Amino acid sequence: MKIIVPMAGMGKRMRPHTLTVPKPLIPIAGKPIVHRLVEDIAKVCGEPVEEVAFIIGRFGSEVEKSLIKIAESVGAKGTIHYQDEPLGTAHAILCAQSALDGPVVVAFADTLFKADFILDASAEGTIWVQRVDDPKPFGVVKLDEQGQITDFVEKPQEFVSDLAIIGIYYFKDGEYLKRELQYLLDNDIKDKGEYQLTNALENMKNKGTKFVPGRVTEWLDCGNKDATVFTNQRYLEYLQERGEKLVAESAKVTNSVLIPPVYIGEGVIITDSVVGPHVSLGDHTNVRHSVVSNSIVQQSASVLHANISNSMVGSHATVASQPTDLSVGDYNTLRV
Repeated sequence: MKIIVPMAGMGKRMRPHTLTVPKPLIPIAGKPIVHRLVEDIAKVCGEPVEEVAFIIGRFGSEVEKSLIKIAESVGAKGTIHYQDEPLGTAHAILCAQSALDGPVVVAFADTLFKADFILDASAEGTIWVQRVDDPKPFGVVKLDEQGQITDFVEKPQEFVSDLAIIGIYYFKDGEYLKRELQYLLDNDIKDKGEYQLTNALENMKNKGTKFVPGRVTEWLDCGNKDATVFTNQRYLEYLQERGEKLVAESAKVTNSVLIPPVYIGEGVIITDSVVGPHVSLGDHTNVRHSVVSNSIVQQSASVLHANISNSMVGSHATVASQPTDLSVGDYNTLRV
C-alpha cells in the first residue's frame, strides 16, 4: 500500500500562519496536520504502508526532512515530489507518478477524520464521504440501491445527495489511475481552468470501475483558523478517550490549573495561569499570568499577562498585555 499526499497549496486562508510554514505542518494536538493524517490512514489500511509520497511546493530542506520523518514513523519510505504550478488536483497527483502503482490511497492534506472501519483492499475504488447538513459547498456522490457510486456532482445547488467527498480516495490499481490522469493532461481536459481528479473518476466509472463509499464517523476540516482550532478541540477529545498521555513529564506547571483535555509539550513552562480546556501548547512554550482556552499555541511561543480564546499563536511569537493596577467603582465599565 502507498499513500499519496498532495500538499502544494499556498494556504492563503490560514495566513499569517502559512507565511513561514506550509499549512499541513501546523500542529494539531502537538503533531502536524499531515502527520495526524498519515497516522490515521495507516491505521485503517489494514496492511503495511510501503511508501508515503508527498507532493509539495519548494518549501525547503527542513520541511522535506520533517516529511520524511513522518513517513518513517509509520514504517514507510518517504519520497518528495514537486508541483511547481497550481494546475489542479489531477496534475498534483500525477507529479508523484513514480509512486502510482499497486494499491494507493490519495489524501489531500487539509482534512482529518475519525473512522471505525478497515479499508477493503479488494474494492476497485473507495471514495471517503461524510453526511453533511448542507451539501452545496461540496462535491458529493450519488449511490444506487447496491451502495455503489453512480455519480459525482460538484457543489450541487439543488439537492442530489448529502454525502460529501472529504478528499481521501483508495484505488486498487495505481497504474490505471496514472493513465487516466495523464489522459486529462494529454487532451487538455480541464474544469474551471484546472485538471481535476473528479474528471478522471468520472472517466473510470464510465469504463466500468466500481466505486464504493467509505463512510467516516467525523470529518474535521483544517481549511482556516476557526476550523483548525475546532479540529484541535475534537482531536484532543479523541486522544483523551484513547487514554493517550497528553502532558509531557518535562513540563513545569507552577501555581496553575490545567483543565483537560490539553496537550502540553516538552519543556513547557506554565506559571500562575489557567490553561484549558482544548488547548495545545507546543514544545518550550512559556505561559505566565494568563488564561488560555480553546487555542493552539505553537512551539517556543510566549503568552504573558493575557486572556486568549479561540486563537492560534505561531512559533516564537509573543502575546503580552501589561499588568494593570485598577480601582474600578460601582456600575463602571472598563474596556481594555
